[in-house]
Amino acid sequence: METNQQDSLAIAQTLEDYYFKGIYEGNVDTLGNIFNPGTLLFGDIKGQPYAKTLDQYLDGVKNRQSPKDSGKPFKGTIISIDVVNSIAVAKVHVKMYEFNYDEFLSFHKIDNRWLIVNKMITDVSE
Repeated sequence: METNQQDSLAIAQTLEDYYFKGIYEGNVDTLGNIFNPGTLLFGDIKGQPYAKTLDQYLDGVKNRQSPKDSGKPFKGTIISIDVVNSIAVAKVHVKMYEFNYDEFLSFHKIDNRWLIVNKMITDVSE
């Protein structure tokens, strides 16, 4: 049980220090540090299917105005983290621009680091 608690804390720290910070600042180097290179992203935005490779996603982040630079509200919230051995799923909520996203982020512990290996996203009403 102690390992799961330590792993949950490590994932929470990764989400706060890299994921939320990288999205807020629009920093693709920070974001790229926590994604496995083969990560795929799926979901729906405003009812439309969403599917991207990691490179497509990072390119989009790089070429948009960051929430930080826009001055618009941004908030990342960890809803839950479930860890089983070397895999985990984090449910997070991200509010940015006019969107409210619910996300499921799949993690795998590779070389003693928790990396995102899949991202599922949908926009929800407040």
